[in-house]
Amino acid sequence: MDMSEREYWAFVSEGPEAFVGQATLARVESFLIGYDAHARRHGGPGLDGWRDWLVAKRGRECNHAWMGLVRHLALPDERWHHWQLSPEQEERVITTLFALLDEFLSEREEEPHTL
Repeated sequence: MDMSEREYWAFVSEGPEAFVGQATLARVESFLIGYDAHARRHGGPGLDGWRDWLVAKRGRECNHAWMGLVRHLALPDERWHHWQLSPEQEERVITTLFALLDEFLSEREEEPHTL
């Protein structure tokens, strides 16, 4: 079965524990990092443009990697101490991560391909 990246990540989002065991935020992020590295190594786009897209989505830059930007977007009015999140915050960040990833991949699918 051949899937687009967007279809693949929609499938993963339905049951991330099948891919990472206990679906913690750290494990989901690590899985996404590994997917990106594998895709780039084999000539795919991976997450090319993901961080810049998140910065544009948020509307301002910060010094965080994409993981921190997702936290900012998922928890815009909440204070969080570095990477220590409550279970409820972590669940919200995971849900937001998959929603943002879907939106990013949707926009990328719509871009015209250049040679």
